[in-house]
Amino acid sequence: MPVWETLDRRYLWQSRWYNLRQDRLRTAAGHEFTYTMIEHPGAVWIVPVTGDGQIVLICSYRHPVGDYCLEVPAGGLLPGLTPEETARRELLGEIGGQPAAIQYVGRFYTSNGISSEIAYVHLATGVELGEPYREPTEELEVRLVPVDEAMRMAREGEISDGPSALALLWCESLTAMDLAAI
Repeated sequence: MPVWETLDRRYLWQSRWYNLRQDRLRTAAGHEFTYTMIEHPGAVWIVPVTGDGQIVLICSYRHPVGDYCLEVPAGGLLPGLTPEETARRELLGEIGGQPAAIQYVGRFYTSNGISSEIAYVHLATGVELGEPYREPTEELEVRLVPVDEAMRMAREGEISDGPSALALLWCESLTAMDLAAI
């Protein structure tokens, strides 16, 4: 239930990935103000674990921060695809990955002060790597890291992409259970 009344809404900019929206709002106390936000369809973050207990990370160049970042595969939701279908598409596209199983772990807001983006986290197990189908602008390097090492990296800030670190940590107990079954 919205706490603020929307008086007006306009789009400052729109793209196929997200929109920049500006709302004119009124609080219950009558205060009027302008709020600018990113309207986003949501995205998935996938923690891929190979059959021999390695987590597949990617090192990706991120122009907004001018740096290479270690991440788990991720991507935006497309119309008509569920988060699980999107997770499978992103695994195939970024690492050529085919999972034996995939499970939903949870969801969170990535930046709720400025964006409507919801992150859906999935764990993919028994991942077989193959040829990726990358977009021309994706400059990625695949890195196989033992589960314990990846979790340490997430805890100690070596994985600076927040959603990737959280996805890894959310999957920590699940990967331990999966590896115990091997």
